[in-house]
Amino acid sequence: MKQIKICVIGLGYVGLPLARLFSTKYETVGFDMNQHRVDELNSGHDSTLEVSDDLLGKAISSNNFRCTSDVEEIKGANFYIVAVPTPVDKNNHPDLSPLLSASETVGKVINKGDIVVYESTVYPGVTEEECLPVVEKVSGLKYNVDFYAGYSPERINPGDKEHTVEKIRKVTSGSTPEVADIVDNIYNSVLINGTHKAPNIKVAEASKIIENSQRDVNIAFMNELAKIFNAMDIDTNDVIEAAASKWNFIKLKPGLVGGHCISVDPYYLIQKAQVYGVLPRVMFAARRLNDGMGDYVATQTIKLMNKKGVLVKDAKILLLGITFKENCPDIRNTKVVDIYNTLKEYTNDITIIDPWADPIRVQHEYGIKLSSDKIEGLKGMFDTVILCVAHKEFLTIDIRSLLSDNCKGVVYDVKGVLNRYDIDGRL
Repeated sequence: MKQIKICVIGLGYVGLPLARLFSTKYETVGFDMNQHRVDELNSGHDSTLEVSDDLLGKAISSNNFRCTSDVEEIKGANFYIVAVPTPVDKNNHPDLSPLLSASETVGKVINKGDIVVYESTVYPGVTEEECLPVVEKVSGLKYNVDFYAGYSPERINPGDKEHTVEKIRKVTSGSTPEVADIVDNIYNSVLINGTHKAPNIKVAEASKIIENSQRDVNIAFMNELAKIFNAMDIDTNDVIEAAASKWNFIKLKPGLVGGHCISVDPYYLIQKAQVYGVLPRVMFAARRLNDGMGDYVATQTIKLMNKKGVLVKDAKILLLGITFKENCPDIRNTKVVDIYNTLKEYTNDITIIDPWADPIRVQHEYGIKLSSDKIEGLKGMFDTVILCVAHKEFLTIDIRSLLSDNCKGVVYDVKGVLNRYDIDGRL
């Protein structure tokens, strides 16, 4: 293949770190339809915080990396990577529209001999059965004759500064053995821990979707145990610590399952399995259980309030955190919203503080207004406090000092990170 020129389509949590990494070895252009996002990145700042201003600035100043929303500016590439979201609709059915739209974009610019690699999480078959026919139709070129394809599933963990993109071992695949080698070599050239070359695209697609489905099922089991032990008045964390003393026990914790991966991806495999006449009962049950944990946390908190004589109606409640995980600005599919919505049936006096979340995005996405108050100025103001997200800013405060009545008020710890003597309940 001629000199590699890379274009990454989609500059979110996945695409931007990947594009920045490839720019260390290849001429790279990032494409995104959101002009505001493009302007932000070209100015040297990433609001997702996945790429530091220092690294982004170095990439831009190297003249090997630029971002654009103009399709004309990506026509010079010959190795296209699609890294757009794959969400579900309100009925939890896969929504391939962002992926198909990106495929149309590829079709407008791809030339003979070029390769397109998909990174978006999908069920087996989407790349070859849904995406590439769109590229063929728009481009007028024939798949595996005029242009070629690969699939290398993303493994980005938002907010994780240890398992960064260059350290992740990537699965790769190609539409022919020769193309598989090219794709594998290109990814290998920028990765510290190398790759695993799958035998074909469908295997690579399937490998990604079971990664998140497995985690979903495992967490659902722990959440179910938490419900059982809470009903029996047994501390779940104590049980886990005791069980973990055995060498082959897998130590996991219960919790809210949000974000764009674990809470979404299993639905893709569930949907496809049913097309083949297989009802994935375990996966479906796990999804239903995990999706209900926000409401469960709120209900448990209300029970504790009733036991301690705290009037639930019009109670003053503080929620600490709204992002889907700690020390990360990502609010996608956060289950803290479910806690909020259940409590909203009893009181409108709910305050949410999150130093990591963008208030404008939270308002736009969920219609919820974040408080701009500093937590230090809120002492003695609330009937109930729920630690929803374990941001580092929340772990050093005297959490009971936020209650109006230290003895009567309720503190609920969703993350299981607070001193047991400071809380009234936890998962």
